[in-house]
Amino acid sequence: MLHVVPAFSRIGEENAFAVLARAQALAAQGRDVINLGIGQPDMPTPGHVVEAGIKALRDGHHGYTPAVGIPPLREAVARDIHRRHGVAVSPDSVMIVPGGKVTMFMAILMFGAPGVEILYPDPGFPIYRSMIEFTGATPVPVPIREANGFAFSAAETLSLITPRTRLLIVNSPANPTGGVTPKAEIDALVQGLADHPDVAVLSDEIYGTMTYDGEAHHSLLRYEEIRDRLIYLDGASKTYAMTGWRLGWSVWPKPLYEAARKLAVNAHSCVNASTQWAGIAALDGPQDCVSDMVAAFDRRRAIVVDGLNALPGISCIAPKGAFYAFPNISETGWKAKALASTLLEEAGVAVIGGPDFGVHGEGYIRLSYANSEANIRRALERMGTFLSERKPD
Repeated sequence: MLHVVPAFSRIGEENAFAVLARAQALAAQGRDVINLGIGQPDMPTPGHVVEAGIKALRDGHHGYTPAVGIPPLREAVARDIHRRHGVAVSPDSVMIVPGGKVTMFMAILMFGAPGVEILYPDPGFPIYRSMIEFTGATPVPVPIREANGFAFSAAETLSLITPRTRLLIVNSPANPTGGVTPKAEIDALVQGLADHPDVAVLSDEIYGTMTYDGEAHHSLLRYEEIRDRLIYLDGASKTYAMTGWRLGWSVWPKPLYEAARKLAVNAHSCVNASTQWAGIAALDGPQDCVSDMVAAFDRRRAIVVDGLNALPGISCIAPKGAFYAFPNISETGWKAKALASTLLEEAGVAVIGGPDFGVHGEGYIRLSYANSEANIRRALERMGTFLSERKPD
């Protein structure tokens, strides 16, 4: 009998991929399935980015690159951060990684261990908790509440820090809720962290270009007082519709950079070369592709919010960022995961049950509006018919 180490029994997963697989299986059987489950832009990668990747291959960029990324891309990331956030970072603090999850993996591995506590948003991206539990650390959920507009509360977050806390994970704009935390709360969090100098911060800002209704994204990179313990996470997957290219980047404080480099060497060697050259074209090229995509998401957001609020037993506050809605379904009488599963099997609409994002996700489902307006309208119509005719088991 094989004996795998106990840590692997604690690994969770991202159920959006399981829902995607089931939706694809139903489609293969001839079912008409509308997928509002997976968090993936339905737009293609911009043409000039694709061409840059092709050119890199034709130019012979076929070999290994530095584990931390090619210098021109690290410089492009630094320029992008300065353009978007008004913050100067050294390219020597930038690391190129194969997708945003790798930065989470590295940061949680660095700080997670038995006897340690790591704070993470709940509901939140499920890989946070999965990786925390893998390390043997204790996951401490920071409640993300609808009553607070799905922004985190600085006071509540700070109240959960103990002498055992080693890492705090924050995410704004947020998955799965679409919440955007206002500057006043971020200011208060940073001010309170002065009393906890041994707590590192992982700031997941992968949706930082996607805000609505005049909301602004406030990067934690702007706070010089925590830069020596801040890990910044970003990437190309969402902003440039490059999910399959697997291109992310992070900014590390100097004391942690060398450890992250060694993890990269051990784990993945480097990011593939042509993708990195495509990333330079994305960051340094025209940004109208980004603004056009966000404008399309904003139009879809209005359709989703209005449509959900017209459904029996469902209410939905307007998300201020990302491309997700997190409607409250408690008045329908359904448990969230049961509703999500039955909607897929019986109505052909794929959504994700709130508990897949944490213990505070019950009573909610997540819908991605990274799908066409026509498909969103069809999905909402199917959901309305389902809720009118189908009662909970």
